[in-house]
Amino acid sequence: MQLHISPSLRHVTVFPGKGVREFIKVKVGSRRVSYRMLFYSLLFFTFLLRFVFVMTAVDSIDGESKCSTIGCLGKRLGPKILGRRIESNVPEVIYQVLEEPISKDELQGRSDIPQTLEEFMAEIKDGNLDARSFAVKLREMVTLLEQRTRTAKIQEYLYRHVASSSIPKQLHCLALRLANEHTTNAAARLQLPSAELVPALVDSSYFHFVLASDNVLAASVVATSLVRNSLRPHKVVLHIITDRKTYYPMQAWFSLHPLSPAIIEVKALHHFDWFTKGKVPVLEAMEKDQKVRSQFRGGSSAIVANDTEKPYVIAAKLQALSPKYNSVMNHIRIHLPELFPSLNKVVFLDDDIVVQTDLSPLWDIDMDGKVNGAVETCRGEDKFVMSKRLKSYLNFSHPLISDNFDPNECAWAYGMNIFDLEAWRKTNISVTYHHWVEQNLKSDLSLWQLGTLPPGLIAFHGHVHVIDPFWHMLGLGYQDNTTIVDAENAGVIHFNGRAKPWLDIAFPKLRPLWAKYIDFSDKFIKSCHIRAS
Repeated sequence: MQLHISPSLRHVTVFPGKGVREFIKVKVGSRRVSYRMLFYSLLFFTFLLRFVFVMTAVDSIDGESKCSTIGCLGKRLGPKILGRRIESNVPEVIYQVLEEPISKDELQGRSDIPQTLEEFMAEIKDGNLDARSFAVKLREMVTLLEQRTRTAKIQEYLYRHVASSSIPKQLHCLALRLANEHTTNAAARLQLPSAELVPALVDSSYFHFVLASDNVLAASVVATSLVRNSLRPHKVVLHIITDRKTYYPMQAWFSLHPLSPAIIEVKALHHFDWFTKGKVPVLEAMEKDQKVRSQFRGGSSAIVANDTEKPYVIAAKLQALSPKYNSVMNHIRIHLPELFPSLNKVVFLDDDIVVQTDLSPLWDIDMDGKVNGAVETCRGEDKFVMSKRLKSYLNFSHPLISDNFDPNECAWAYGMNIFDLEAWRKTNISVTYHHWVEQNLKSDLSLWQLGTLPPGLIAFHGHVHVIDPFWHMLGLGYQDNTTIVDAENAGVIHFNGRAKPWLDIAFPKLRPLWAKYIDFSDKFIKSCHIRAS
């Protein structure tokens, strides 16, 4: 067998030898190699040599005179293999210009900065700019657009803060009309519940639910959805707790809209004997909290005027100013054992939830001696909603927090909770709660900023029994990525977040899940122009 290679390396020809066997063995060192192996080896190195030659020629055409053959091969086959770094073709002057700081004042009143990509491209083509001028124009345009985007986002967050913090005129109208109805219509002043049903209020054989709210419309949706989806509504007792100003509208609504055979109790806080005797820690804490928050970082105007912080940080600070975080309706749940001394177990419901299934199986859950049955919020398919750990709520840069808790420990949710009051009374949960609220106030809200969940996470630490996520789906008030199918298949959906379903900023595709429990033909609903969308 003969091997002929052309000088140009373009052709390889094999001629069979005469009288010689193709598989004659020759001895090479201590190993025996066939002519066929020699042929394939030579053929491989021939093609490799030709490949290197072509790569070198291409680099020469591109003008890379300093590139060696092996270096060019390394550049083409992979920098990580041969340890060569890829050199950038971008002129160094562009990096220098783009890294130069530019102040907001430099761009004020400028009319020569391109406003769009089309304007930028047209100016570059017409002006025949060098690399430095190109970089200057690019930096100015991008910086100006960033400033405008930041301003627009902050304005959006401010408007959302105002919208979520204020009372819509429709809800204000509803409360006023019901209050007037309470004074003029005896049917709106019925005792709730009626005298013959009062014993059920302390009967532990019933399913007792507690709802604390100063929002009549929201409370009506929770109550209606709870009773309508119950398999044994005659065993349902709903205790509605409200404040003094909302008591008469709330009583008028449920007097005129009974949910028989369920039992509805409406009481204001001042109707509870425990609440009227002595000092109430939650009220003292709220009074101090209100004073601190009134001066918190200078108020909303000072927060928005900050030019250095990112928009999402400003959004979080605005949210911390929301009045709902200083509402007694949020804090009152920590006093459930005192408010209901005769009950052993209750399910506490927030007023921004919708019940979509029978909740009586919650009483069959073995709490294993724990106090709080809740859904964890660090596990689930929706990573945006179900990714909350203690570090999401508590400030672990503060030694009081970092020395006592694990930042990666899974958090849990308020909104739909099973409370074993009998087990609760054997603990110091309420005392712990108020202790940490006091510590946060003393530290100028540096342990946490928002709401009642952070002190709840601390107070109930070690006392939580995890329940199935089916019972509580979260996040419908701050994101609309949840599909309608998933939301409909949940036992309870929770519109936690700013986009409450009774506000104009609610997510349109999710609001019908809440609105379907409102009778829009009702005279009070129609007169206040409350609509489905």
